[in-house]
Parts: sequence; C-alpha cells; structure tokens
Amino acid sequence: MKHVSFFIGIVLCFWACNQKQTLNQNHKDPVLESLVAKRVTLPNGWSLTPVGKSIQLNDLPLNLVVSPSQKLLAVTNNGQSTQSITLIDAATEKVLDDVIIKKSWVGLAFSQDEKYLYASGGNDNVVVIYKIENQKLIQDGEITLGEAFPKAKISPAGICVDANRLYVVAKDSKSLFICDLATRKVIKEEKLSAEPYTCMLAPNSNELYIPLWGGAKVVVYDPKQGKITAEIATNSHPNDMVFTKDGKYLFVPNGNDNTVSVIETSTKRLIEHISASLYPNAPIGSTPNAVALSPDENTLYIANADNNCLALFDITQKGKSLSKGFIPTGWYPTAVKTIGDKIYVTNGKGFSSKPNPKGPNPLAKKKPQEVGANPEANKEVVEYIGGLLKGTMSIIDVPNEQTLASYSQVVFQNTPYSKAVEKLAMGESDNPIPMKVGGKSPIKYVFYIIKENRTYDQVLGDVKEGNGDPSLCIFPEKLTPNQHKIVRDYVLLDNFYVDAEVSADGHNWSTAAYANDYVEKNWVTSYGGRGGSYDYEGQREIAYPKNGFIWDFCKRANIPFRTYGEFADGPEGNYAGVKGNVCRNYKGWDMNFKDSDREKQWEADFDSLLAINAVPRFSSLRMGNDHTSGSRKGAFSVEAAIADNDLAVGNFIEHLSKSKIWKESVVFILEDDAQNGSDHVDAHRSTAYVVSPYTKRKFVDHTMYSTSGMLRTMELILGLPPMSQYDAGATPMFRCFTKNIDLTPFKALPANVDINQRNLAINTGKRKTNFDFSHEDAAPDLAFNEDIWKVMRGENSKMPPPKRSAFVKIPAKAEKEDDDD
Repeated sequence: MKHVSFFIGIVLCFWACNQKQTLNQNHKDPVLESLVAKRVTLPNGWSLTPVGKSIQLNDLPLNLVVSPSQKLLAVTNNGQSTQSITLIDAATEKVLDDVIIKKSWVGLAFSQDEKYLYASGGNDNVVVIYKIENQKLIQDGEITLGEAFPKAKISPAGICVDANRLYVVAKDSKSLFICDLATRKVIKEEKLSAEPYTCMLAPNSNELYIPLWGGAKVVVYDPKQGKITAEIATNSHPNDMVFTKDGKYLFVPNGNDNTVSVIETSTKRLIEHISASLYPNAPIGSTPNAVALSPDENTLYIANADNNCLALFDITQKGKSLSKGFIPTGWYPTAVKTIGDKIYVTNGKGFSSKPNPKGPNPLAKKKPQEVGANPEANKEVVEYIGGLLKGTMSIIDVPNEQTLASYSQVVFQNTPYSKAVEKLAMGESDNPIPMKVGGKSPIKYVFYIIKENRTYDQVLGDVKEGNGDPSLCIFPEKLTPNQHKIVRDYVLLDNFYVDAEVSADGHNWSTAAYANDYVEKNWVTSYGGRGGSYDYEGQREIAYPKNGFIWDFCKRANIPFRTYGEFADGPEGNYAGVKGNVCRNYKGWDMNFKDSDREKQWEADFDSLLAINAVPRFSSLRMGNDHTSGSRKGAFSVEAAIADNDLAVGNFIEHLSKSKIWKESVVFILEDDAQNGSDHVDAHRSTAYVVSPYTKRKFVDHTMYSTSGMLRTMELILGLPPMSQYDAGATPMFRCFTKNIDLTPFKALPANVDINQRNLAINTGKRKTNFDFSHEDAAPDLAFNEDIWKVMRGENSKMPPPKRSAFVKIPAKAEKEDDDD
C-alpha cells in the first residue's frame, strides 16, 4: 500500500498551476520571491533553487556519514575526475581535510571510537583505512578483498563496522565480506543473489541488513549463525537505509521506483510503501536514493535525486505516513543526514552546469591517472565534460510550517512535469502530433535513427539560418551534404539538447527517457579510467529502467516494432525485450563496417516487409559511424566515416520517401549524446532532424527541445504513455509539423569524399591514436575528440573546450521562413 497526503498534494498542485511563472502579487512571499530570483534552468528544462548554506565538494559525492559523536561528517566523492574523501567539522561547518583517493565508491564508515575512517577503494578491491589525527585523515593501510580489477571483479560498495568487525558488500562479485579489524583480514565471503548497495547493523541486535540493489529485496544476515536468515521484498533498486533508534523500523528508498519501503524488523514484514514523487502515481523519475530521520524520529527525509528535492513525511504513526512537503536542493541529491536542527544534503552534480576554461588542450601532455577503460579522461588541469559537475553540500535549517510551504511551492515550479501535462501535452488541435495518448494522427510509421556523439556546432555551425558558430564546424556541408539538405528543405533545430552526458547513459536516455540510479552512479567509474565494464545498452539487468525501454512499451500496447542494431549487437539482441524483433542481417556496433552498407541491409529488410504489408509501426536503427575512429591506422578516415554516415542518412530518407508508406511515415534522428564536442552554447546541444510529408518546409524552429521531448513526440504518434517524468514533462516537437501534406520525395546527395578512404599511417603528432573501439565509448573521448579536431584542423590547431551552460528558459517563438502552412 502507498500513502500520500492528498490534501497537501491538491494544495501544492494548485500553487504550482497558478504560480508556475509569476508570483501572486496580492500575497507576496519573500522566501518564494528570493528563490525564484535565483532560479537556474538546466538544459533539460528542469530548474534549481537550492536553499541553505553550501560547502564545495569534489566530483559526484555519493555518500555522507556522521560520526558517532555527531562532531564530524565525512563525504566520499566518486565522480569521473577527482575522487576524494572529505572530512568536515559539523559545528563550524568547515572542511577539515580533503584527501585524494585513487579509486572509491559509496562505502564510508567511522569506527566506533572515531579514531578511524574506512572507505571503499572501488575497483582496487580494497577498503582504505584512514587514521583521524589532529582533524586530518592519514592513510593507515587497507584491507584487501582480492586482486585489483580486471584480475578480479569485486567492486566494494557500502560499509559498516562494529567494535571488532567490518562488513562490506561488493556489487560486481555480489557478495558480503566480513573482515577482522584487528588483523585487517577477510575472514569470510558470503555470496548474495544480486548486486548489493550497502549494509547496516540493526540497533540493539546483531542482524546485518543488506539491500539488494539488483534484487528488489532486503536480506538479513545473522553473523552468529553465519547465514542469510530472512528476505523482505521491496520495490526496484533498494539502496540506502535508516533505522529508528530502537531498531524496530527500517526505511529503504527504491531508486528505480518512486517509493520508500517501510519494514517492521521484528516480523520482517513490509508494512508500507511511501510514494515520494511530487504527484501520486507519477511515472518513474523521482529516484529516491537516500533517507534520514529527524532527531525526534517524527519526520522522514527522502532525497529524490531526479526531482532535485527532499520529500518530507510525518511518520509518527508507522504504516500511516503523511506528506509534509518538499525542500529544493541542488542537482541530483545523493545523501541526506540530520544533526539537531540542521539537514545535510550532498548534491551529486552541484548547483548548475558551467563553462570550462581549462578544457582539453591538444598540445598538453596526456598523463592518465589510472589505467582503465578510459585512462585519459582524467588529466592534470583539464576540465573534462564528465568531471565538470562539481558536487556541493547543502546545510539547511529545519523549516517551519510556513517556510516549508514556500519551499514546496518552488519545488513544484521547478519541474516541468505534472499530472496535467502527462495527460494533455502541449500542442495544437489540428496538428499531426496528438496532445494525448490515443489521439488520432495521420502518421502511422515511426523510424528512429540514433547516431553518435556530435554537437550542433560540429556539424551545423556553418548554417547561417541557425544559432551556430562556423569556427567550431569541423564537419561542414562538404562532408555532410545530406544533413545540410535536410535542415534546409525541412526543419532546422538549433536549440535541441541531449539529456545524457556520454553513451553509457545516452542510450538509456534515448530509448527510455531515463537513466536509473545504477547508470548515473556507475558510468563515471570506467569513464574516469578506474576500471569496470560497459554495463549498458541492455548488457546488464540492473541498468534497466523499472518498466523497460520503448520496445517494452510497444509490446505492452501491441505496437509492432523492429530494431536494427540498437540494443542488438548480435542477431538475438542484447536483452529479452527486443528478442524476436531484431533484424538478424543488420550489422551492430562495428567501426570497420560502413553505415552506407548498413542502410542497404535495412533497405533489403524493409522491402521484404513492405511486400507483405508487414512493416512494423516502430523501427529503431543504429547508425553510429559519425563517432569515427579518429586517426587510428587502418581505420576509415574521419572524413570517410562522417561522409559515409551522412550518405546512409540521405539514402535512408530517399528510399523511404519513394515507398508506398511514405504518406504515413516520419523519421526522427538524434545523437545519443554530444560527449565533449565543442559548441558555443552548451556541450549538451546537439543535432536533431525530423523528416516527414507532414514536416514543415524551409522552417527554422528555435524551440528548446530535448531527447525526452523527441521520445514524447513519438509516443504521442504511436499512442504510448510516457515512460518517465522526463518525457511526460517535455515539450513535444509539434511545431515542426503541419497539417498540410507534401509528398515530394527526398533526393540524396552523393558523398564528396571517398568513403572507403583509410588512415594509412599514424599521425606525426605525439597524441594517442591506438584507441579501443570495442564499444562506442571504450576510447577516451577527451583525447579522441582532440584527435578528430586535429585531423580536421591541422596538427598545430587548438581545440576549444566544451562549454556547459546554465540559462533561463525563455518561451520559444518558432521562426517561420517560407512556410507554406
């Protein structure tokens, strides 16, 4: 059962609807006015208005712990760039020490006497021990769990300690390690049935509780009996935990759901699911991933990572929790703790995006910190895209009822999602894009092409009608004639932003409008050169959104679908959701196979289906050779790969536009991410294309769109519900469409360069070129982007740094040029 306060929900919804853009002038609220004045709107359309005092932290703080005396706080920063352990004085709210750690992830615990701090050592497969002396952290050895990655795949996560033992769970080996603190040795390893997140000893008992992140349950381990003695079902992705002081109740947030599970420990029984989302029965997308109790244990604080807020519940009556309101935080809150009348929150991505003046310099010496999947992403001085989002700690005074009401109101204003827009999207009554699920559309067939890693300026910066910077355009019209023809003949989109940072989360965002807590918290490890595998694109179940990807939604709605290479590296596909709906003759990821040949494979399959009237309503295609192989010897040259990809796109649209189903078709094309390319607006800004007989002609659309908005548009055409709060709240691309049909077929342009050209010799510079292309982001994209830039602009040219922006979203006015609507 789920409990929410419907009265408060209705009141807050009323506030949100009536004060979404302007304040009620008759009832001025100074707290609200102050927060609104400082609001930052992110490229994804969501906004931040963090409250309280803040402390600067390092990359992606994932855990915060309080010492037994409550005098000290410690944070583990686990991002792509600098990883560190931060020690903070709770009374003065000052950083006492911040020490670099080679590898780390989530696990952090004080000893009972506060003389030591224990930290997970990530894929080094150790627990690092720090002695606390004179308010400083001094490394004092480690506990070895096994050989370092890749020889052993262990990956320690959450830690807890008692007087004699240290307990640490490991997500890759799916196990619990029990260690002796005196000898600093492992004394037992207990295998678990799924990936764990953390572990915690129950107060007043010897039982160890372990949430199985990948198993949707909490297991109970009895150290005396040396075995698992109980299992309690939760919702998807149980992660953090907090006990009441007497140990009678346990609260567990479910990160791949919108809920917190409440467990009665004496009976090992689930007594309640608390809905933490802003609206009842919202799609996934709140991502509760941390919990804390007030000192009097009457209030539960829930950190909603993807709603950028804390949800507060009155839990005086266990099993009958009532919503109290919300507190706005920074971007992606990952941990919450309380001391007295203070609330401490770590914000994984800080308070905003930002530019990076010390960005990648092709002339700088490349000095990897660690050997791993992406060794050159971490370099001295350089500000790489994955490490630009510096974390913060917010220190918030417990608000009174009136202040909490103001905070709650601004939280609702910060989100573009609401139940109203979920049910009725923005649009026009006579537009081919329906405004609600099940609405009529003249478009029947949706084709969705996913490409790789380009910004807007890199490809379309030379198009004078758009907001481009020609100096950053390294793949101009000569190399991409078809993509330039598309934006001139149809719609130019110069304000489109990908929701992802890199391909690891990019393919989730592109096919589910969501990257769950496992994806968000893990991709930074391998991209920072700290080991780990590529678990995405259907490779590992824990990375799946709770309700699946767009193909799962099609299946539930009885919408026929087919995938060509996307989530299908082999003929059976990468995961069960696409099995039986994969084009077996379409080549998956392989940089040595041309996209133009993939397009021919699609043509053959399409024609065979068309002949028997069996073309599915939804087709997803991967055409990723615009990723390129850089200057690697023997690979297709950068120019050849880009031109080949462009030719494939042009040929695809021409072939479809000459078919008998063109009058009912639409093609959507995007990049899964823009990953570190140069763009003068923001590193998330990317190319996107919409082509259909119902697409406006010679039209420039400056509307702010996103990956999720493109998915929302496809969903409305197909009659699918939103997959997450992100696509539910995103702006559909209806402004690109007209009710007037134009069946003029598209004529593809030939490539202007030899698409079979190979790199004959390693470049004469000193940069790395022997990149790993076993999957799309195995190569270190910092060095890889520099390599591409120098190939295109010359050995001595300097690549501009990627830019991250925080900007206010202004209501877009589509600019019409020669529109015949």
